[in-house]
Amino acid sequence: MPESVKVATIQDLKPGQGKLVQVEGKDIALFNVNGQFFAIDDVCTHAGGPLSEGTLEGTTVTCPWHGSKFDVRSGQVLGAPAQKGVASYTVKVEGQDILIEVSPA
Repeated sequence: MPESVKVATIQDLKPGQGKLVQVEGKDIALFNVNGQFFAIDDVCTHAGGPLSEGTLEGTTVTCPWHGSKFDVRSGQVLGAPAQKGVASYTVKVEGQDILIEVSPA
């Protein structure tokens, strides 16, 4: 069974925002989409841009460096120049705490 790690509280992230968190030394982008939380690898597969600093519209984050688009629910690439998606992680909310499962979803 995968272990869940607390990375934030629900007050740390307003709807429409992203935040960089670390789990076991790995950079993960955590997003709040209208009160639902999603987590994907923070590093864009095109040129390594920080997805946590990207623009979030609905469930799509746009990399701030070159405009690649990713689905924050699955990590799937939605728009070039990136050709490959990123890993996604299971997120749980327990009370006020946001937890991420260590193994990929």
